[in-house]
Amino acid sequence: MTDLQAMQHQLLLQLLQENPWQPATNYWRAIEIEQVIRHGLCPGRGLDLGCGDGQIMKLICDCTGTRNLIGLDLDPYETELARRRQLYRGVVTSSSHQLPFASATFDYVFSNSVLEHIGPIDETLAEVSRVLCVRGVFIFTVPGPEFHACLARGHGDMDVNYYRQVDQRCAHLRYWTPQQWSLKLRAAGFEIICESAYMTMSEVQRWEVLASWTSGWLYRLIRRRMRPIEIQRAMGMRRSRFKLPAKFAAALAWLMVIRPEAGGSHGCLYIRAKKISS
Repeated sequence: MTDLQAMQHQLLLQLLQENPWQPATNYWRAIEIEQVIRHGLCPGRGLDLGCGDGQIMKLICDCTGTRNLIGLDLDPYETELARRRQLYRGVVTSSSHQLPFASATFDYVFSNSVLEHIGPIDETLAEVSRVLCVRGVFIFTVPGPEFHACLARGHGDMDVNYYRQVDQRCAHLRYWTPQQWSLKLRAAGFEIICESAYMTMSEVQRWEVLASWTSGWLYRLIRRRMRPIEIQRAMGMRRSRFKLPAKFAAALAWLMVIRPEAGGSHGCLYIRAKKISS
């Protein structure tokens, strides 16, 4: 097992122990978090934009030592869970396009798989720029333009409906190219300094199978009336303190083992941009 595989496997193991009810999301996040850790965050004061319950940032902080953070999320249910972790210096419930912070408050802003869900994206990018210091850094991950092409199903005229169903379940609004992100970021005063594609076709397809037989099955069962996260809440999963025993998590992680391959299409993008103007 390579160092890359070992880190992803360890991250997956930790995610499965804490959230055994969402194996597909855990699989995706393990690959994604490794990408973030490899590139690192930044020194100084940071904003975790769309922090959710704080689990992702907790794993990143454990590996990078980062601690000077404010968490922000639109969902009060999630910010309540984030506060319980006692990871952040403060947790705020707010929208991303009206940030309740003074200008030039942060040295960096981090956002993990959040921007693809946000409607007012131009306003959000402008707000991120406003709250960042000049030469501050914006780090984010998003699904990329090859996401649909990486799915196992699809690739025919009748598959538009399947793509639409996946996007609806995942609440994905966009799959921009690096060039499209560059144009939007430049308009907000940023310059991309690093970009990287991750989540290979086989990894996307493994996530697709896991999602189809877990949250996807429940989503279809209730006829798409609730999002997967709402289903988890209705079933009491989000508040559950149950942790999967390590030996069971290890067995499950082994069955889901991540085997990245070189080349080919990738479903996601990591982007790091620097603020170049006020």
